[in-house]
Amino acid sequence: MAYPKSLIKLESGLSYNNVQKRTDIQVFDRSGQLFMIIECKAPYVALTQAVFEQVAQYNHSLRSPYVVITNGMSQYCCQTNWETFQIDFLENLPLFP
Repeated sequence: MAYPKSLIKLESGLSYNNVQKRTDIQVFDRSGQLFMIIECKAPYVALTQAVFEQVAQYNHSLRSPYVVITNGMSQYCCQTNWETFQIDFLENLPLFP
C-alpha cells in the first residue's frame, strides 16, 4: 500500500475522558496529519462490536479519517466523514495519499 515506514508510529498514547489509552498503530500523511489508526488483536480474538467500540472511542479523540481493526486473520477498514459523522466500511485499505 506504499505507506512509508517513517510515517508509522507504534503504541502511541492518548487521553480519553481523562484516562490514558494507547493506539497500536498510527499512520500519518506526508504533512504530519493523522491518516489512519489500526487496532491489532491476537488471531484468536474475534473482531466483535466491543473491538469496534474501543477503536471508535480512540478515534473520537484523534479524528482519523481511517480506522482499521485486525486480528491478522480478518480486517475491517472504515472511513469517517467528520463533517457528517458518516462511517463507511471499505473493501480495501486506502492507498497512501
